[in-house]
Amino acid sequence: MQAMNAPVKKRLLELLDELIAHDGFGSIKVDIRLLKRGQKEVIIDCGKQYRYVVDFESRQEKQGA
Repeated sequence: MQAMNAPVKKRLLELLDELIAHDGFGSIKVDIRLLKRGQKEVIIDCGKQYRYVVDFESRQEKQGA
């Protein structure tokens, strides 16, 4: 599961580094939307939008296993 999130985490850290180094102000917004069962869409908005679809396991599925 962690490997599926790696590109999202990498992009967030890169954008954070860019904003800290930027000579001015900036913001990062992260939206997470539930898609079909077992997937979420992660949208990172920082001037541009970066969209990722990641698999996830719900708490109910974890408890039932």
